[in-house]
This record gives sequence, structure tokens and C-alpha cells, in this order.
Amino acid sequence: MQPYLVEAYQSVARCRRLAGHTEEPGFITRTFLSEPMRGVHADVREWMEQAGMAVRVDAAGNIRGVYAGTMRDAPRIIIGSHLDTVPHAGAFDGILGVVLGIALVELLGGRRLHFDIEVVGFSEEEGVRFGVPFIGSRALTGEIDGEILARRDAAGVPVADAIRAYGLDPEALRDAHVTERAMAYLEFHIEQGPVLESLNLPLGVVTAIAGQSRLEVRFEGQANHAGTTPMHLRHDALAGASEWISAVEREAEATPDLVATVGRIAAHPGAVNIIAGVVVASLDVRHTDDTVRANTVKRLLSCAEQIATRRGLKVDSEWRLDQPAVAMESGLVEKLAQAVRACGYADHRMPSGAGHDAMIMARRMPVAMLFLRSPGGISHHPDESVLPEDVAAALATGVDFFEQLETAWRT
Repeated sequence: MQPYLVEAYQSVARCRRLAGHTEEPGFITRTFLSEPMRGVHADVREWMEQAGMAVRVDAAGNIRGVYAGTMRDAPRIIIGSHLDTVPHAGAFDGILGVVLGIALVELLGGRRLHFDIEVVGFSEEEGVRFGVPFIGSRALTGEIDGEILARRDAAGVPVADAIRAYGLDPEALRDAHVTERAMAYLEFHIEQGPVLESLNLPLGVVTAIAGQSRLEVRFEGQANHAGTTPMHLRHDALAGASEWISAVEREAEATPDLVATVGRIAAHPGAVNIIAGVVVASLDVRHTDDTVRANTVKRLLSCAEQIATRRGLKVDSEWRLDQPAVAMESGLVEKLAQAVRACGYADHRMPSGAGHDAMIMARRMPVAMLFLRSPGGISHHPDESVLPEDVAAALATGVDFFEQLETAWRT
């Protein structure tokens, strides 16, 4: 039998169990400090304590288990991911990374290393409830400010009040900050894409998290009667936006490793017999090279201007997000890749197109990530899954990674 396969099946079962704590029966939906998170915390606490960890929930609702090392004030490696979900999610995005952290501590069988291991289940990463992501990891890096605490959800509840309603104290957020003892952060995560499956590989070592540009682009023309306005006299905002959307796709296809998406479009007035007078479209551009990303956005906005001028339209844009790329720490990448090879798997290195808590934690410490294959490339969907043999491969890699750190400490 493949090593750690029993532990892999247990980890998958634990993810499925946590999926039962949901705001919507029949679906997996769990937002920041919603009531179902209490059930998640109860289960995770039980597993952490059984593994010999000291457990607490910090003021941002992150559940944190510390497996102490052999030395007082020992350096600490943090293993974490998030416990919240998007609406109608799968069972593994984020959650698997927390469960694997616990499993790795269990695999030590009570053995203590020269460094502490802290497993963190972040309370929030997806940004669903309050429209701001990474509340959990921002708490550890000291980036939760008054503006975030004042953000309100759809019911008008501020973040600070949501924290209080959960029985926590937002005034104690400083106690959530990581200390200088934190020497590294490691995150296990499903790929959420089709690359590893297309290569028939179980694991991928992440080299960088792509930077993201998000904008809203507004085309303005002239609404008019669809039946009485000749084609050559129209100023159709939707036709102009459509031409531009095709240009976005061509630009992305022509630029290596770049992805660009128009995922949302709204036409006004939005009737079948009226020429669209205004169209608002989203733009999402991602690349691991911030210069490539910035230049692409400039070209796409210039293209929108050219289309608008030719069609007698107006166009403007508004930035929603400008997130720089985050490189994984080269030394940790090499150690993780060495562990993958030592366990008999191909050393495949790849960027992450999605954002992760690692990009926030990188502001305070070196970080590394290991991807697991996503069958069908499916994520953020009830059909999201993992293969137990891939989970076993990740556990084997994690054990070897620990041994490398222990050996480096001793020498």
C-alpha cells in the first residue's frame, strides 16, 4: 500500500465532515464567523488537541493549534489555509490545507522537533460576507484596521460586531499577530485548475502567486429604438463592448502565461427592443510578472479607447484591485521540491493564478506552497474533489520537508 494512504483517506473524510457545517442545507456555504463555523471549530479543536496541540481561537476567529518544539522560544513554522467557503462550494478548497497540517502533526506520533509547528485555520479568505478577502491572515500580519472593522455585510453588520457576536473581542486583535519566532509559512492547497491533471502529476511546487489587476470598464453610447434606428446611425455600447471583449481574449492568447477575463457584463437599459446605451464590464488580468500585467492593462484600455472613438462612444475605467505578484521564497521552494523528488514524484514547478493566504503571510515571513491535483480542474463547485493517493503524496512530501528542516537545524 502507498505510504500514508490510510491517513489520506482520513483527511478526505475530515474534509467531508467539515462540509456538513453549512449555512445552506444541501450546499456548502460558510462565510466569516457564521454560525456553522462553531461546528468547524469544535471538530478542528478536537483533532488538534488529540494530536497534542495547544489550541486557541484568536480575536479574528482563526483557530490555531501549536505543537511545541523541544526548546523554549523555539522558531516556528506555520501551516495554514482557510475554513470559509464561497457559496455552493466544494469540500476541499482551503479546508484540505488545514486538515493536512493536523495530519502531519499526528504523523509525528508524539515526537517533538527543534521547532514549533503552528497549524492555523483562517476564519476568512474568500471575501464573500464583507467584500474584503483575507481577514484571517491579515490578522496575523497586523493589517486589520478601522476601515476593515467598519465594513458591513448585506445585513448591515460591521466586521467588529460580527467578531463580538461570535464571542470574541476585536480590541484583542494585537494578540493575533505573529511574532519574530515565525520562520516560515507553508500552505497545502488544491490547484483549482487543470494543469496538473493534464500532465498526470499529483503535485506541483508553486513558484509565485500571480499579480492581479481588476477594473470596471464603462462604455457609453446612445440608447435608442431597436426597430427604427438604422445600423449605420447607431452608437451601440454593447456592440462596442463585445468587440473589446474579443480583443481581450486575443491579447491574452498572444501573451505567454497571461490570463485575462471579462467575467461580468451589464447592459442598460437592458430591454430586447432598445439599443444598449451603457455597458459596464469587468476586467481581470493576471500574470506573475507585474510589468507584463501592467503593460497588458494599458494596451487593453487603449484598445477600448480606439474602439469607442471609431464607434462614437465614450469609455472610462475604474480600478478595483491592483495586487502585485508574490514570489515564493527560493530556499523553501528548493526544500519543498527536494521533498517531492525524495518521495518519488516529479518536480513540477508552476505559478498560482489564484490568490491565497500565502500572499498575505509573505509580508511577514518566507512562504512556500504545494499544489495537489484537482480532478477535472474543478473548484468553487460542489463537484470539487481530490484523489486519496495525491493526498498521500502531499503528506509524504510534508514529512520529508519537516525532516529537512530538522536536519538543517541540528547542523
